Amino acid sequence: MRILLVGAGGVGDAIAKIAARRDFFETMIVSDYDLSRAERTIAWITQRHGNHGARFVAARIDASDPDNVASVAREHGATHVMNAVEPKFVPTIFAGALAAGADYLDMAMSLSEPHPTDPHNQTGVKLGDDQFAQSPDWETAGRLALVGMGVEPGLSDVFARYAADHLFSEIDELGTRDGANLVVRDEAGNEIFAPSFSIWTTIEECLNPPVIWEKDRGWYTTAPFSEPEVFVFPEGIGPVECVNVEHEEVLLMPRWVDAKRVTFKYGLGDEFIGILKTLNQLGLDKTEPVRVRSADGPVMVAPRDVVAAGLPDPATLGPRMTGKTCAGLWVTGTGVDGEPREVYLYHVSDNEWTMAEYDAQCVVWQTALNPVIALEMLATGVWTGTGVLGPEAFDAKPFLDLMALPVADGGFGQAWGMEDRLA
Repeated sequence: MRILLVGAGGVGDAIAKIAARRDFFETMIVSDYDLSRAERTIAWITQRHGNHGARFVAARIDASDPDNVASVAREHGATHVMNAVEPKFVPTIFAGALAAGADYLDMAMSLSEPHPTDPHNQTGVKLGDDQFAQSPDWETAGRLALVGMGVEPGLSDVFARYAADHLFSEIDELGTRDGANLVVRDEAGNEIFAPSFSIWTTIEECLNPPVIWEKDRGWYTTAPFSEPEVFVFPEGIGPVECVNVEHEEVLLMPRWVDAKRVTFKYGLGDEFIGILKTLNQLGLDKTEPVRVRSADGPVMVAPRDVVAAGLPDPATLGPRMTGKTCAGLWVTGTGVDGEPREVYLYHVSDNEWTMAEYDAQCVVWQTALNPVIALEMLATGVWTGTGVLGPEAFDAKPFLDLMALPVADGGFGQAWGMEDRLA
């Protein structure tokens, strides 16, 4: 396996660092528009892992140009293209991988176009629609595009497959629930607002109308931040208020897993929700460029890009961050014994540990872990397929078994867990 990693930002950097401890691939080409970022990642790996760094090479890439993506993939003989940049680049990297004859993975799917908030009107382009529409092209080429293979989406979708195959005879709801107790402080020790993940992506997810799926209605939308609920997260995180957010799991899980309802709720907090609403009111969430003044004359800039540029890079927050983040799936229904069952399958990532082991903050490390495991599933032939598929299309148990492997046996160090909440 020869992997072209597109993007050496926070998540891309962590993907390379996690993969360096495994031997399932021949070469990883760490690429970025800024070549120095790719080189910095490889330098860290070489310093930490010595000869393992020889499997990594740096390359410059323009993720917005499918021809350039295809050219870099061909130049290095890439068998797999791993997309680790913002979802706005999905169409071009997706096309470039197919043109190069490589398999493809991403952690966020092609973007939606505005949905109406009328629950009876389901028009609009949903997350991933553009990619699934091209599945016949990938099938004809005999290639696989594994989409939504991060943590959320990704691990939560693996949990859905596992719950359906091993824990439940009938599922009432698949509810992805994400929460944390993370705190970021400035140099003076004061708590500051600094999103732990790409603000560009966060704005996209949180201000679009969330999608819900119900078996008797199909997909429909609701208002942003709707249906607040307090969800108790494990391992000391505790109760966090969660609200509906647009996310890929709701578009993926019903395609492969039989359930009566599918939802996604994210623990944002009042401050974060207030800031997002203000950005929306001021038009600073927009992606269409506007004309602004600069020292060199008028320039066209997307307001959302200005917001992202004004906030700290999430990849740099680790030394100033404390706490844990939890991603998981809450499942209700009937167990295999015929009795009512409610479980929460989850993965908790501790920032202190990820910084010490990988020099990566916990949110990006947790996101990066899952595509590395998926790549190993593909490299060893445990997962196979063609066309555009989500994580639910594959056997979950080998994936979770590898995730749970102890560090002494080459494992990853932070295993998944399960709480049976009716026990």
